[in-house]
This record gives sequence, structure tokens and C-alpha cells, in this order.
Amino acid sequence: MKLVLATGNKGKIREFQEMFEEKVVPFSELLGELDIVEDGDSFGANALIKAKTIYEKLGDEYIVISDDSGISVPALGGEPGIYSARYAGEDASDVDNLNKLISALKSRAIKQTPAYYTAAIAIVSKYGEYVVHGWMHGVVIRQAIGDKGFGYDPMFIPDGYTQTLGELDDEVKKSISHRAKALKLAQPIIEMLQQKGQR
Repeated sequence: MKLVLATGNKGKIREFQEMFEEKVVPFSELLGELDIVEDGDSFGANALIKAKTIYEKLGDEYIVISDDSGISVPALGGEPGIYSARYAGEDASDVDNLNKLISALKSRAIKQTPAYYTAAIAIVSKYGEYVVHGWMHGVVIRQAIGDKGFGYDPMFIPDGYTQTLGELDDEVKKSISHRAKALKLAQPIIEMLQQKGQR
């Protein structure tokens, strides 16, 4: 059964392809560009919406994997949360979203405050639907430091570290990231589904 990733985000595609030894195909290679309305009320619900939409278009010989992730800042009432990718508007860039979060911290005179990343991974195949979660806790600061990673990485310092995700090496991030933790839980499910598909 072929693995298809229900995202167009290049950073996420790279992370997933590094995790799996076999090829993980972005859905756009098979279906072209698609706009999927993510109107769920949680990361898990949105990940499932994406995976189910792509699976329904592709059919039984595929396992569709989808991720929905974002950052939550309790001091800001949980913002941006599920709106992380569009915090500064529908067509916002990573930089726009990052700057909006920095502005929100500055407007409340917050220099740094606890925050956490959530990653929900949905897996949909003819054998059922699964959702797993991973978290990474730390603090956000009101400036961007470092040019590695993507999204809010340059303003997030994970617990146990003094540098932002924008400064840390990829190897370090792979071992601590919310997506890596969720992928570790997703991997045995995907392997089980592939084995079922080979019977």
C-alpha cells in the first residue's frame, strides 16, 4: 500500500520523508492542488479531515497520512492554537504569523512565557482511521533568533535548551519535536496497515 502525505507544506514533507525509508508521496503529485477546508475544533479533527478527504479521492490501495500542528500560548488564551498556519490571515506567510505572535506578546509586555507545540497525525486506510498526538513544551520569546526550521521555530525555546528551534541542529530537533513524537506512535500503526495490505 502506497503512503501518501496530505500536505503541501515543504518542511513537513521533508520531515516525513526522512522518517520513512520508503517514498512518501505528497498528495499534490497525484491529485494536483486541492483546497481542503479545515473546520475542525482540534488538531486531531483537522488532521482527520485532511486525511479522509485525500483518501476518498485516491481509494483503497493508499494509506493517507496527515498532520495538523501548531503552537499554543496559555498566556494568550491558547492562541494561535489550531489557527497557527493562518494566524495573520488566510494567505499569511510563516514570517507574518511569527511577527503577529511577537506583536501579541509585546502588546501584553510579555518577554517570555510557557508555550507548547502539538502535532496530531491522522492515518486513514481501508482498515480504519487512527489519530495520534505528540507534544513539545518550552517557552516563546518576543524575538526571532536563528534561521533553521520553519513556522514559529525561531521564537520557541524547548524545555532543557537555551537556544531556539531556529538555532538547534536538525538532529536535535528530530529527537525532541512534537512531530517526531507523534510519528513514533504513528509508525507501528502504518507498518501494521502495510502488513495487512500485503496479505
